[in-house]
Amino acid sequence: MSQESKLQHAPKTKNRSIEYKAVSDEYMSQRQLKKGVAGWVLLASLGISYVISGDFAGWNFGLELGGFGGMLIATLVMGLMYICLVLSLAEMSSSLPTAGGGYSFARRTMGPWGGFLTGTAILLEYAIAPAAIAIFIGGYVNELIGIDGPIVYAAFYMVFVGLHLWGAGEALRIMMGITLLAVIAIGVFMVGMVPHFDSANLFDIAANPDVAGSSSFLPEGYMGIWAALPFAMWLFLAVEGVPLAAEEAKNPAKDMPRGIIASMLVLIIFAAAVLLLVPGGAGAEAMKTHGAPLVGALQSVYGLDSLAAKFVNLVGLFGLIASFFSIIYAYSRQVFALSRAGYLPRFLSLSGKRKVPVWALIVPGILGFLLSLTGEGDLMITMAVFGATISYAMMSLSHILLRKKEPNLERPYKTPGGIVTSSIALILSLVALASTFVVSLQAAMWSALFYLIMVTYFVLYSRHRLVASAPEEEFDMIASAESELN
Repeated sequence: MSQESKLQHAPKTKNRSIEYKAVSDEYMSQRQLKKGVAGWVLLASLGISYVISGDFAGWNFGLELGGFGGMLIATLVMGLMYICLVLSLAEMSSSLPTAGGGYSFARRTMGPWGGFLTGTAILLEYAIAPAAIAIFIGGYVNELIGIDGPIVYAAFYMVFVGLHLWGAGEALRIMMGITLLAVIAIGVFMVGMVPHFDSANLFDIAANPDVAGSSSFLPEGYMGIWAALPFAMWLFLAVEGVPLAAEEAKNPAKDMPRGIIASMLVLIIFAAAVLLLVPGGAGAEAMKTHGAPLVGALQSVYGLDSLAAKFVNLVGLFGLIASFFSIIYAYSRQVFALSRAGYLPRFLSLSGKRKVPVWALIVPGILGFLLSLTGEGDLMITMAVFGATISYAMMSLSHILLRKKEPNLERPYKTPGGIVTSSIALILSLVALASTFVVSLQAAMWSALFYLIMVTYFVLYSRHRLVASAPEEEFDMIASAESELN
């Protein structure tokens, strides 16, 4: 039976609470992305660029909350979670290559509600993360030329949203170049700091006598491990965004698994390097609240005006820019997919002549700039982590359900360990979610408010106006039709 015939016989909804509205023949033609602009190397670069800013700033706040020992254990635990998650996503993105990424996987296995809740969590992460990075960019720019604050945030948002509006292929190639510069900066940092590593520096934060289990290794006791989890995640946060480029990949079946796994391997090396060499060279106490820890570490051993510190400060700025640039790409594709299917206002998925989602780039960019004005980088990190951990749990559950519901689905790549691997990611993501309430109840409550607003919009409006011809909805209808016919 042809796809068109299957769609004609497919039920309009699985649930009476969900309704579809007819759209014109032009609807999908006005919402197209440019195909074949990304191979696996570019996808790997995209995955690295999503995350690499986390190596340059933000993660070190975990030293203040958990000391080196707490941050080390937290990083090992979160590293395991991300490895399991990435292997699960590699399978799903090769099987279901759409711009919706995690939202589309959850939509396939848990229906419109599951898809929307997952997409909203991803959107919270990707809308908030650039605001945090903009704040950290301001810190690096201030070190270089003495300018910080709204003028810096606005300039970076305008320039890099503008580059994305220029075209996807052009933006991804520029992103790859910026990421390469950031990688060079980390390499220079590693070479410069290795001779000055002293393990005693790792444990120079005084133990808190008022907490259980405190020691030089765990100065804030066992709870310090828990509190450090969100900042350990910052070393890997957003690598899961690689599947959002699936519709623009050359060969999704092969390129998506290669790209996301390769990027994760590189990120593990970088995380180990900065976690050991920053406090190991300059001392955990001195670096625990530093706005630019790699620069601060080099300055502590080579002097404030040293060439190495100036180089890493200048080129390290590109690490922050790389993540800022790439996560703008990620949030635009997530908004595009949700809007195209009717979950968000439909105008957000309109694409121009260059086949980029214009309003999906601009509107979240304006909101992100307004959030950056708070100057609360650590608060933004925790809010981004709140959204991320919910999405990780939902995506891991999607992998488990997809294996059980559709064992015969074509899988060009299969996750090693199967549902055991995704179950580990699910459990650890729930642990990480709980940690956000320990770090900042304020951040968790603001994130919950965002979620409440989005769910209210879905309940009262968009669930009655979904678009059947969107790829995620078509996939579901075809699957439903085949199930009934069989």
